[in-house]
Amino acid sequence: MTWTLHQPDSDSARRAFEIASEYADAALLNHSVRSYAFGAEYARQHGLAYDAELLYVSSLLHDLGLTAPFDSHTLPFEEAGGHVARVFTAGLGWEPARRARAEEVIVLHMREDVTAAEDVESHLLQVGTSADVSGLRVPDFDPAFRTALLAAHPRLGFGPSFLALVEDQAARKPSCAAAAYVAGGAAERIAANPLDV
Repeated sequence: MTWTLHQPDSDSARRAFEIASEYADAALLNHSVRSYAFGAEYARQHGLAYDAELLYVSSLLHDLGLTAPFDSHTLPFEEAGGHVARVFTAGLGWEPARRARAEEVIVLHMREDVTAAEDVESHLLQVGTSADVSGLRVPDFDPAFRTALLAAHPRLGFGPSFLALVEDQAARKPSCAAAAYVAGGAAERIAANPLDV
């Protein structure tokens, strides 16, 4: 299978990648790209219409709240990342409602499951991140797609490094979604991710 990431061809998409590249290390950046790719492929498989630019920008920025410059000592990382997205997209000239959507997609990716009917972009980011972090639904994706995606955007030890980041969030912010995720067996699920086998 010849596979190429088809990110949106827009100034916003290019700038989101540029900013994510400046602040996220290579493992976290590749995770963000893979999260978009898994979400987009899932949408293709299931015939879901979605705003590709909104999903891509949200995917690229969704974990910036885990990076030192944007880590909040009071807000959960996804809420901090949502605020980063709001400010970033304001600088791109996005209208207030579209800026709010970018924030919402990022915040909801760490909340209870959102169906595609309720909010397709939030659902797709949940699908993409949960596949890449914990291996959820990974067997549903074509092995050739997975192989090509990992070749283009390798994991680079992402699982253990991401676990350390969320465990740090959980320890400092015990009421946040990351704390519930860690308490619910994150370490075991991350270790068992078939993408790392």
